[in-house]
Amino acid sequence: MKASLLYRAAAVLLLLFAAGHTLGFTQSDPKWGVDAMLASMRSIHFDVQGFNRSYWDLFVAAGYSIGVFYVFSAVLAWQLGGLPPETLARMRGITWSFALCFAVLTVVLWRYLFALPIVFSVVITVCLILAAWVSSKAG
Repeated sequence: MKASLLYRAAAVLLLLFAAGHTLGFTQSDPKWGVDAMLASMRSIHFDVQGFNRSYWDLFVAAGYSIGVFYVFSAVLAWQLGGLPPETLARMRGITWSFALCFAVLTVVLWRYLFALPIVFSVVITVCLILAAWVSSKAG
């Protein structure tokens, strides 16, 4: 299998992951029984470093930050997929760091989230590890 195909597959999955996360992270199901907690997160404000914020503000900022990270990662994966094998072979530090980053992210998601983001993260991580491994063999 070619590293370029693996990076391009990871890029597409990362864009889907970014879209799903960005559209879904603020959603809740009334069956979860968290309406009072969410209302509290929105209504209780505090001053921090000169800004008036709520926990909801912090939650939303963290959620959108993750979405931006996924989009950046998709662009990076797409760009890596367009490089010649010889160039990728000289970029071992970047390719393996990228794969390691998603491996660690997968562990975090496994610990704190649920099936859909875990599955996305596992498949993306496998693509990135295989791409790094294949590209390191090209040198």
